[in-house]
Amino acid sequence: MIACAAADPGGLEARALVAELDAALAAITGDSGASSFDAADVRGAGAAFLVARAADGQPCGCGALRPLAPGVAELKRMYARPGSGAGRALLAALEAQAVTLGYREIRLSTRRVNARAVGFYLRHGYAPIDAYGRYAGREVSICLGKRVG
Repeated sequence: MIACAAADPGGLEARALVAELDAALAAITGDSGASSFDAADVRGAGAAFLVARAADGQPCGCGALRPLAPGVAELKRMYARPGSGAGRALLAALEAQAVTLGYREIRLSTRRVNARAVGFYLRHGYAPIDAYGRYAGREVSICLGKRVG
């Protein structure tokens, strides 16, 4: 059983998980994605940072929401350790948190070359949307969205 709970994105466990994600993304895409994440964006009103824990209490994933536009949250730093099974539980917890925070839609961007992530989101109801913000005009990125509330 995977349990997800709010955590400080600056905490040791959170930083370790984000570092694992950075390394995995760098290996897959050539870019860690670290420049598109600021921990300050996922603290405070309308934001959330969650850590997933395995049945033994060990951290096995993380993810964040940040305000993007009225009624819209952006999913950031979503990561589940390979083989942990945390991805589905973590995404469901983040979607539930988004609804609690009053969001009606979640958007995200990932690299097209990251086929595993793209497939994961498509299987969980996300669909391609127009590129937004810093991702507009970047052919390496794919933007996805899902209505949640």
